[in-house]
Amino acid sequence: MPFPIHRPRRLRATESLRALVRETHLEPSQFVLPLFVCPGEGVKREIGAMPGNYQMSIDEFVKECREAASLGIGGVILFGLPESKDETASGAYADDGIVQRALKAAKREVPGLLLITDVCNCEYTSHGHCGKIVDGDVDNDQTLEWLAAAAVSHARAGADMVAPSDMMDGRVAAIREALDENGFTKIPILSYAAKFASVFYGPFREAAESAPQFGDRRSYQMDPANGREAMREIELDLEEGADIIMIKPALPYLDLIWEARQSFDVPIAAYQVSGEFSMIMAAARNGWIDRQRAMLETLTSIRRAGADIILTYFAKDAARLLG
Repeated sequence: MPFPIHRPRRLRATESLRALVRETHLEPSQFVLPLFVCPGEGVKREIGAMPGNYQMSIDEFVKECREAASLGIGGVILFGLPESKDETASGAYADDGIVQRALKAAKREVPGLLLITDVCNCEYTSHGHCGKIVDGDVDNDQTLEWLAAAAVSHARAGADMVAPSDMMDGRVAAIREALDENGFTKIPILSYAAKFASVFYGPFREAAESAPQFGDRRSYQMDPANGREAMREIELDLEEGADIIMIKPALPYLDLIWEARQSFDVPIAAYQVSGEFSMIMAAARNGWIDRQRAMLETLTSIRRAGADIILTYFAKDAARLLG
C-alpha cells in the first residue's frame, strides 16, 4: 500500500483526541497518602528532604485527613513518631500509642476516610531496627509477637487495614491469626510483600526518625537484584492470607510490578517512596524538569506497569490536578 495508510499521529493531534484514546488513567481514589504523626499539639514540622510533607501532631493530622477526604484520595497510611523509644518497641503496640490515638481521632472526625496503618517497629525501637535484637541480628520469630500485637491494637483503635512492612518471614500469617482471634476477621492485610533494601528510603528515615543505629536492614529486606525471589515472597504472603500485596519502591521495580500483575490476580499496590519524590522535587527546584509533568508521568508509569493502588507523597497535588 502507498504511504501513508497508517498514520498513528492522527490520534495525537489534539488533547481531546489524546484523552479519548488514552490507555492508562489516574484517579485520586487510586492514591494513598503517607502521613507522619508526632506528639504535641499544633505541631507541623516540614521534613527537610521532603518539601510539603510534615511531622504532624494529631490535631494537624486530622486536618490533613479531612483535606485528603475532600480531594477524593483513596486513603491515608499512618506512620508514628512516639514520645519515647525502647528496645521492645512498646510504643508500637501500646493501646495509648501515638498511632492508636491518631486513629481514634481521625475515625471520629473523618469517618469515611480509609485509614491504613504501617505495622513495623523501626520507628519505635531505640536501635532503629525492625524487631527484637538477639546476638546482633533481628530475631524473626520473636518479632512476630510484636507485629501481631501492633496490628490488633491498630484494629482496636479504628484502623480499616493493616500493612506490615518489616519483611519478617511468616508475619502475615501471625497477624492474620491474631486479628481473627480477637474478632477482627474483616480487617484486610496490605502486605509489603516485596520490599527491597533500597537507597531510595533515605528521606523517609528523616521523616520517621527511624535510621538504624548500627548495621543495615539487608538481612531482612530484599536484595535489589532478585526478581524471582520477589515473586516467591508475594506467593508466600498470599498463601498466609494477604489481601493486597505491595512492591516497594515503585520506579526502580516497574518490571516486577508488571510481572506480579501477570502472575497474581489480586490487587497490587506500589509505593512511590521518599527518594523518588525527593529527586523529582530537587530537580524541579533547580529548574531541570517540570515538577507537574514529572509527577504525572511517573504516577502513570506505575499504573501502566500494573499497580492498582499507589502510595505517594504526591497524592494531594495529583488529586487536585485530576479533579
